[in-house]
Amino acid sequence: MHSAIRFPLQPQILRRIVLLLLGLAMAFMSATLWAHGVNENDKAFIEGASGVNIIPYMYLGAKHMVTGYDHLLFLAGVIFFLYRLKDVGAYVTLFAIGHSTTLLLGVIFDIRANPYIIDAIIGLSVVYKAIDNLDGFKTWFGVSPNPKAAVLIFGFFHGFGLATKIQELTLSKDGLIPNLISFNVGVEMGQFMALTVILLLMNLWRMSPSFNRSAVVANAALMTAGFVLIGFQLAGYFSQGA
Repeated sequence: MHSAIRFPLQPQILRRIVLLLLGLAMAFMSATLWAHGVNENDKAFIEGASGVNIIPYMYLGAKHMVTGYDHLLFLAGVIFFLYRLKDVGAYVTLFAIGHSTTLLLGVIFDIRANPYIIDAIIGLSVVYKAIDNLDGFKTWFGVSPNPKAAVLIFGFFHGFGLATKIQELTLSKDGLIPNLISFNVGVEMGQFMALTVILLLMNLWRMSPSFNRSAVVANAALMTAGFVLIGFQLAGYFSQGA
């Protein structure tokens, strides 16, 4: 199905566009990195609400995932070389199981950890996936981690990262579990919407004759973004959270 359509862009032009988009993405990331979490309006609603609020919490969960660049970078890396919807569904399901488990259990049982360290591990997940896509583990170490196990394990950390954001707020005990479940459902909805867009763009890109060449650059940029995330979070840990 991919052979019939080709972009009319020259490889040099397409490469420049990709690099421009990556530059804009990095600029956006650096500008919003410290604000990732719950904004003041959402915080005010959560801390002032009581009882069951299913729709608002679903909205907040979807909003967090759609604007959660760290989660989206990891998911983009996970599906980068997945061509069958069956495979995409399997990996995304493992990720959903992982982050749903620690999101719910972390908040319900008040299991805490330093959010900077958790977010640094989330950045590490982005680095891992980029290296895995470049076949770096096999090339450098002669072994490759089990990709499905890695997605599940990192999913636990992504969910715990969401839990640390919620734990920073004062939540009403009235309706806590239904609201948390609603938030988690919203996260899944946001993930589905974001993945749909990512897959559409990825499939269009795959039709380009320059995809194989650009894929190396893209994963190198993905790895760089992961290291940037780690660096910012460790800087925050040593300056504020240690």
